[in-house]
Order: sequence, then C-alpha cells, then structure tokens
Amino acid sequence: MGLTFIDGKVKGENGKKADVKFLVDSGATYTLLAQEYWKAIELTAKRSMNFTLADGAVIKRNVSECYIILPQGEGHTPVILGEEGDESLLGAVTLEIMGLKLNPFQRTLEPMKMMLA
Repeated sequence: MGLTFIDGKVKGENGKKADVKFLVDSGATYTLLAQEYWKAIELTAKRSMNFTLADGAVIKRNVSECYIILPQGEGHTPVILGEEGDESLLGAVTLEIMGLKLNPFQRTLEPMKMMLA
C-alpha cells in the first residue's frame, strides 16, 4: 500500500497561516494538525473528544477549527490538535467537506460525486 501526501496551508481565526504536508488518511475521521502547525496559527481548543486508535486504545484530544487550503479547493474544517510526536493527517470529514475523495490506485485526490438528497 502506498502513502499519499499533499501540501496545503492552514489558517487560524487571526489570519496567521502555516504550510503543512498532510498524509491523506481516508481511514481517519478527523484531520489532525501536528502541534507545531496549530501553535503557529494560534488555534485554541473548542472541545475535547475521545478517539479510538487502531489498536483499540481510547485517547482524549482537544479539537478546534481552522480554514484549510489545498490545491483542489479550500474550506473550514474541524481539526484535532496534535500532541508531541503526532503527524498531520488529512481525514475523511475534511475530504467530504471539500467534496474530495482519495483514489487509492492513482494516489490522488479527486472530486467526489455530490448528492443532494
């Protein structure tokens, strides 16, 4: 299985921006911002949530919101505030908000068929 990375930018409410290299992880529900990026744009926690890891362990993490800019488009998204050692991940919620899907064979992001039903 290959990994897909995409370069993007994130912007906080204060207008500060940071360049981020995301691992596209369609198995992750939320996007995760590594600590250095969310601190650089001065995000603050809006709530805490429990998340289940692949091994079944449950962890509590803070969640915020930011504006994300990708080559395929931009929009507002919830983000997990990463802790030391966490890598930035682009998750399914952000992909869906932006109308994108991962093509696992080409390892590219493509427009998603949108339904209004």
